[in-house]
Amino acid sequence: MTDVTAASPPVKAGGAFFVETVTWVQHWTSTLFSFRTTRDPALRFSSGQFVMVGLTKEDGKPLVRAYSIASPAWHEELEFYSIKVPDGPLTSRLQNIKVGDQVLIGRKPTGTLVLDGLKPGKRLYMLGTGTGLAPWLSLVRDPDVYERFDQVIVTHTVREVADLNYRELLSGALAEDEILGELIGPKLVYYPTVTREDFQTRGRITDLIASGQFFRDIGNPPFDKAVDRIMLCGGPSVLADLKQQLLDLGYEEGSLASPGDFVLERAFVET
Repeated sequence: MTDVTAASPPVKAGGAFFVETVTWVQHWTSTLFSFRTTRDPALRFSSGQFVMVGLTKEDGKPLVRAYSIASPAWHEELEFYSIKVPDGPLTSRLQNIKVGDQVLIGRKPTGTLVLDGLKPGKRLYMLGTGTGLAPWLSLVRDPDVYERFDQVIVTHTVREVADLNYRELLSGALAEDEILGELIGPKLVYYPTVTREDFQTRGRITDLIASGQFFRDIGNPPFDKAVDRIMLCGGPSVLADLKQQLLDLGYEEGSLASPGDFVLERAFVET
C-alpha cells in the first residue's frame, strides 16, 4: 500500500511537462477534492480539453493521469477536480498536496470535448457525472460558448448531495459575476441530480431523460437533432447508456476532423 504520509520527492521537469506550483486546495468530501496551480504562459488549450497531471515517483519517473482542465482557457491559473482513490498509484499521493507543492502538467492538451467538434446549434447540453463535471466548469466560464448557443444546460449527477461540488457557482454565483454575469445569467441552466439520497431531482440522468422528467423540469422540448448539441463526460456505464440514447435518436458523434451532433470523452480512468 502506498504510504500517503511520506513526503513526495522533488518534482523534476521533463521535456513533456511543465512544473507548476499549487496555489489552492479544496477538500470537498472524503473522496473528492479540487486544486489549482500556476500556469506557464506557453500552455495554450481550448476550454474542455484535458492534460496529463501528476507527480514524480521515487525513481524520478513521472506518475501521471489525464485530468480535464476545470478552469477556462482565458484563466491565469489551472484548476482540476479529482477523486481520491485510497490505493490509487497517483491520487493516494496527489490528495495530500498543499499550497506551495509542485506538480507536473503536460505540455500537450488534447480531448474531444471542444466546441469545434460540434455542428452549430441552438442549445448546448453538457451531461456529466461525478468528476465528469470538470470540463463543464471550463466551458461554462468561456464567453465563446454563449456566443455560439442561445441556452447552455449543465447537468451533474452524483450519488450523494455532498458530492454536488461547485453547486453554488453553477446555481447562482456565475450569473452574478461582475464580468461574465450579464452574458451567462440569461442562458445558463444548472440541473443537479442525486441517485442515493432524497433531493429535489433524484435519479440517474439517463432515466430522467428517458422518462421526460428532465425536459419537463427545465421547460425544454425533448432532444431535437436539428438544434440540440450534446457533450458527455462521466462514468463509463452512464456514458455508454447516454450515447446509445443519442444514437437511437439519430444523433451522430462528432470530432474535430468531422463535427457532429454530440461528443464524449473516453480518456479517464480511476487512479
